[in-house]
Amino acid sequence: MKIAHVITRMIVGGAQENTLLTIEGFLRRGCRVSLITGPAKGPEGSLLDRVARSGAEVHIVPELGREIAPLRDPLAYVRIKKLLKSIAPDLVHTHSAKAGVLGRLAAANLGIPKTVHTYHGLPFHPYESPWRNRLYVRVERYCARLTHRIVSVCDAMTRQALAAGVGRPEQYTTVYSGIETEKFLRERSEEERASIRKRFGIEPSDVAILKIARLFHLKGHEAVLRAAPLVLRKVPNAVWVFAGDGILRDALVRLAEDLGIRGRVKFIGLVAPEDVPDVIAACDLLVHASLREGLAKALPQAMLSGLPVVSLNLDGAPEVVLPGRTGFLVEPGNMEGLAEVQVRLCLDPDLRRRMGREGRELCGEKFDWRRMVDAIAGVYAGLESGPGA
Repeated sequence: MKIAHVITRMIVGGAQENTLLTIEGFLRRGCRVSLITGPAKGPEGSLLDRVARSGAEVHIVPELGREIAPLRDPLAYVRIKKLLKSIAPDLVHTHSAKAGVLGRLAAANLGIPKTVHTYHGLPFHPYESPWRNRLYVRVERYCARLTHRIVSVCDAMTRQALAAGVGRPEQYTTVYSGIETEKFLRERSEEERASIRKRFGIEPSDVAILKIARLFHLKGHEAVLRAAPLVLRKVPNAVWVFAGDGILRDALVRLAEDLGIRGRVKFIGLVAPEDVPDVIAACDLLVHASLREGLAKALPQAMLSGLPVVSLNLDGAPEVVLPGRTGFLVEPGNMEGLAEVQVRLCLDPDLRRRMGREGRELCGEKFDWRRMVDAIAGVYAGLESGPGA
């Protein structure tokens, strides 16, 4: 089978790691796999080298970028269509908003027999402008009619898409994003953990609260910072570790300074994917206050590592964050609640350990990358009927 994946950027991120592991999994199954993507520019880092090492054919479309670009997008479409015609895949699997639209349009125009799209997160959401949401919904409804099957990374994505009139229920399959679970499940000795903490400037007496995400809009860093002074009143040895980089770094550093907490926030920058398990293992709990996600991969990664998690109660988070069992859910905008659950976890190491054990049991099999590849293979195998209409 010849498979072509189309994604806007292969930066370091959950959707991209999902795509990478899918590519590697199908290469192991003897498939010929190609990747069509735009340049991986910016401070977020790139996964392109690992894709190239996997043996997949990599094609860079210089005009393909994240933002709407009326002059460049038609050129990107032409290039994608030309590449797909040359590759002549049996199946096109698209990811992300821009590539999802352009890739599916090109595949339909070429008459490629099978098309799958994955929703890692929906392009329309409450924090987008009304006119953009109307446009995105209309475009996604049209593209769903060109798509044989739609994969969602959590049940919440399916519900939200169907509520907006995108596709039909029988088109959707939930497949949780795969993780190289063995890297997170590996137990670390106290000496090894202490060494990792020292590397990142975490003192032995610190309670380290991890926030791992791109420093980008809607990722929740500002909320975490604004709740931090409330936590420090009761837990003066709390320290926040911000892992990741992005365009908001300078603004977030300034906010930490303005709040008088700069000394309790460590901006450790971009973390290579292979180092993420160590960073998580060095910390005591994870807080994820993103306002827009499918299902943030940081949540199961932390749970696999034995950490309790705090998340906003939206999108796919409730599918893994079981209140009082694996972590806590907080309503968006509830700053006091966000601080309160962090305080509770900081002050109760036994609770952290109990929640960590249950989270590890919940996610150990559910998020294994091999299970994801098997599930996607099942989706591919079932593509005998035509696209949704």
